[in-house]
Amino acid sequence: MLYNELNNMDLKQRFYKTYNNLPLGLRNEIILVINNESITWKVARLEIDNDTPLSIEILEKLASLNFI
Repeated sequence: MLYNELNNMDLKQRFYKTYNNLPLGLRNEIILVINNESITWKVARLEIDNDTPLSIEILEKLASLNFI
């Protein structure tokens, strides 16, 4: 595997660990704005579950903000 793929897998694991420990009420909170679109924890999970191109950007931004 390429380094980026390994890094993305690690970021995914960190995301899921954080997401699973969130109180249910916080999952609807906006955590990022990308391309003028609000991203909640739930939207982020949908993108990450489906391995969309946006999911990589979400994971990288969450990591840079130390959210995951």
